[in-house]
Amino acid sequence: MITSNINRSRDDVRDVLRTAGLQVTAQRLAVFRAVEASPHAMADDIIHAVRSELGAISRQAVYDALNAMAEKGILRRIQPAGSAARYEHRVDNHHHLACRHCDKVIDIDCAVGKAPCLTAADDHGFSIDEAEVTYWGTCPDCQKNH
Repeated sequence: MITSNINRSRDDVRDVLRTAGLQVTAQRLAVFRAVEASPHAMADDIIHAVRSELGAISRQAVYDALNAMAEKGILRRIQPAGSAARYEHRVDNHHHLACRHCDKVIDIDCAVGKAPCLTAADDHGFSIDEAEVTYWGTCPDCQKNH
């Protein structure tokens, strides 16, 4: 899996795509830039951003780029309960805070310890390498408005 890739340069992204065995295309670069510019964006928002940059591109081409980069660990796909899939460029082990009112999602570092940050009471023989944690609450803006 790729390590943290916050604020990658365009050349770095090209190298990461090549190393992962993916062809470097304008579409994939635009998709990565859209995710980088708006972490935790849903596919429809990413499609809109990519179309703003490139013009015509099919929904399927954006979905294909998102899926390929997520499979290779270049992007991360998350899906908080009750939400559509979201995409982020931060792929290191971390968790999320989600607002119950406005659907805002932000990154937070692991609670304690090294990956996977939590120890299962019984691992049932699994080799656990990741714990997906979403903290739920009300963001400061929504606290002011409720």
